[in-house]
Amino acid sequence: QQMLAIARALMTNPKLLILDEATEGLAPLVRQEIWKVIAKLKQESDMAILIIDKSIRELSRIADRATILQRGETVWNGPINDLTSELTERYLGV
Repeated sequence: QQMLAIARALMTNPKLLILDEATEGLAPLVRQEIWKVIAKLKQESDMAILIIDKSIRELSRIADRATILQRGETVWNGPINDLTSELTERYLGV
């Protein structure tokens, strides 16, 4: 279902692709495939991709930047490589 939704969105050749919890509730193998597709899209297109997700490990492999929101307020914003384990534990409980 999620792969189909992403494919449909890509048919319009968007400048921005927004993915909100694209892997939520899916089997681990399916999640891995979706993350691979997203990584490939990032490499092969000039499209901006906004991902809303809690999967820090997967996001850190793909994203350039991260923003952490808490109750609708930005509490941290910066390069994903600067996102420390202290920050993720404090704000995300990871």
